[in-house]
Amino acid sequence: MENVAWRTARLRYHSVSHFFRHKFGQPVWKVSVDGGFGCPNVDGTLGQTGCIFCNVASYSPSRRQQVASIADQIREGLRRLQRRHAVDRFLAYFQPATNTYAPLQRLRELWDEALRQPGVVGLIIGTRPDCVPEDVLDLLEEFSRRTWLSVEYGLQTIHDRSLDWLGRGHRYNAFLDAVQRSRRRKLRVGAHVILGLPCETRDDMRATAREVARLGIESVKLHNLYVARDTPLARMFAAGEVALGERDEYVGYVVDFLEELPPECVIDRLSADVPPEYLVAPTWCLDKAAVREAICAELHRRDTWQSRKYVPNSPSN
Repeated sequence: MENVAWRTARLRYHSVSHFFRHKFGQPVWKVSVDGGFGCPNVDGTLGQTGCIFCNVASYSPSRRQQVASIADQIREGLRRLQRRHAVDRFLAYFQPATNTYAPLQRLRELWDEALRQPGVVGLIIGTRPDCVPEDVLDLLEEFSRRTWLSVEYGLQTIHDRSLDWLGRGHRYNAFLDAVQRSRRRKLRVGAHVILGLPCETRDDMRATAREVARLGIESVKLHNLYVARDTPLARMFAAGEVALGERDEYVGYVVDFLEELPPECVIDRLSADVPPEYLVAPTWCLDKAAVREAICAELHRRDTWQSRKYVPNSPSN
């Protein structure tokens, strides 16, 4: 077992809470921020229907209740968090839609406004890998010199047939290109991955994990495939065209994935987070604590941990 901080803390994966406490010396929480961005897969640039799973309101509080400004959103987010947790350091997480899909000056203004808010110690920028032209990456690099910053790309999977099924509007090479250009600027890179796609095998998912490891991605958000209302996937599910896996299947996929990752990779999320009023299926993902406990139990049952099967610099890695 690797001699790393999370292992000496007797953890079996590198949790984001452990990482933040180690990095900042105290707990740090994320506050979701909506810059009002669009998406090229919706506005007609690439497509009009978007990804089959995407209902922006299902993961953005601000799309469910309009808030006037970035500052107001952060203040409201802090109030909600501080009712439950004694914390005073936060990361502004530009989460919904495509958060680099705007003119440079608009991006600068929004990110500056977020950093001006009391308690904000960094930025997380979620975006598509095909929406980071050179000037946007230059701006991200500039901000990364001022504050802690992570850019999160929607990978979902390395398999082009699966990306086509999801209606992503890009191929895996777009992610690879974005990562390589981000690396040249020393940007911290995260990836979102969906496990349990009906068009993928267990070996397919392991292959995605090994590629994430090979690229040295700093953090990963794992999601089960879920059906949100008012999406193409919801219509497919209602027509009986899509079957979703059970919780125990997903737990196995997650443990497989963790085993392939390097020990330094931070696990930002283990399962999907969706408000119950937007969820069609599966209902088991509403209880995130139970999913997390099941994953930890499976790690113990297998007597395994993150990086257990990771081989640095392996040709297959």
